[in-house]
Amino acid sequence: MREDRQVAGERLVTLDALRGFAVMGILAMNIVAFAMPEMAYVSPRAYGGETPSDIAAWALGFLLFDGKMRGLFSILFGASMLLIIDRAEASGQNPGSVHYRRMAWLAVFGLCHYFFIWWGDILFLYAAVGCIAFRFRAWEARRLIKWALGLFTIGVVLTSLFFGAQLAIASAADDPASPMAEAGREVRAEYAKIDGEVTEELALHRGPYLPILDSRLDTAINPFIGVLMTILETLPLMMLGMALFRNGFLTGAWAAADYRRTVRRWLPPGVVLTLLVGWLQWRSGFDYLVGVNAFMAWAGPGRLMMTIAYAALLVLLIQRVGASAGIARVAAAGRAAFSNYLGTSIVMTTIFYGYGIGLFGDVGRWTLYLFCIGMWAVMLLWSKPWLDHFRYGPLEWLWRSLARGTLQPMRKG
Repeated sequence: MREDRQVAGERLVTLDALRGFAVMGILAMNIVAFAMPEMAYVSPRAYGGETPSDIAAWALGFLLFDGKMRGLFSILFGASMLLIIDRAEASGQNPGSVHYRRMAWLAVFGLCHYFFIWWGDILFLYAAVGCIAFRFRAWEARRLIKWALGLFTIGVVLTSLFFGAQLAIASAADDPASPMAEAGREVRAEYAKIDGEVTEELALHRGPYLPILDSRLDTAINPFIGVLMTILETLPLMMLGMALFRNGFLTGAWAAADYRRTVRRWLPPGVVLTLLVGWLQWRSGFDYLVGVNAFMAWAGPGRLMMTIAYAALLVLLIQRVGASAGIARVAAAGRAAFSNYLGTSIVMTTIFYGYGIGLFGDVGRWTLYLFCIGMWAVMLLWSKPWLDHFRYGPLEWLWRSLARGTLQPMRKG
């Protein structure tokens, strides 16, 4: 049985715990981007794919984590955004003013994160897309889902056409009779530069801080390009989050049988599609063009299916052991997700970059999971004791204070 649910002020443990699992899970793929050159995230051929065990580690990450945790994070951002809008309206505040001030400061945090800490920021993307998602706040759940799936499909089609065209043109490079042969060789030449870029990236991130900062300042347009490239994935996911909050899915209001039915419906086809895309990459010898097509387009449908199934599985888990000390710690990590997300970037770049311990490019894919587990332990250990004494995580408090234009009460009691 399903029910709509409005929440006026209490904490939603299910939503908090889901956010905690998401912020922990997103590190399982981001760890590669922290520790290796950027293209290693897309293809093991670029770096960290020399042995069968490396390929197995890549395959595990691609199947279980790649895009799914980011998708869950985006869905939960949409749900949390709608929750705050609802609470602003219930308290008589102007929801637009509250929302846009929050997004403006989130954009500032995101740009600071990108330029001064790590290139893989998603906060600026969320801020920009969140401003658009606000326009759909009054839509009912069914309409949100229909439009989200429609926009997501358009995004997959457009990216498939764009990157697929590159792949088609490149396939003509070795056919002298083809009128596209010269264009194909040019496309191949562009992607062949990746190997040299990997070498440059290794040297850059094994060195001091200022050259890294200078490199990011030279690519100041990247966060804005990222919004344009991924808006038709991120906006639909946020809209799904708004819908799944409205209809009670993300707050645990559905019956267990409905969550199990969701898992049975979406997990098997999602796994099959993801395995197929992974097999295509392996069969190509992890060709860069195939890898980019897989990452940007082909894996999208399977990712979405698995993301929804993961959300249902996690809600079932939370329903079953929601009163346990473990879930309480995960929920606390979710309440402090902003602090944990940015804190992870600071810790991991300090471990891997040259201005810190300097392990960039020196740790194998399997070993990276040990760093991931260690950071999960840190999140679980600090978040709950902190929130036992304080109302918010440190960065949550700062964001809230800036958005409201006044220092917010921090200590409980």
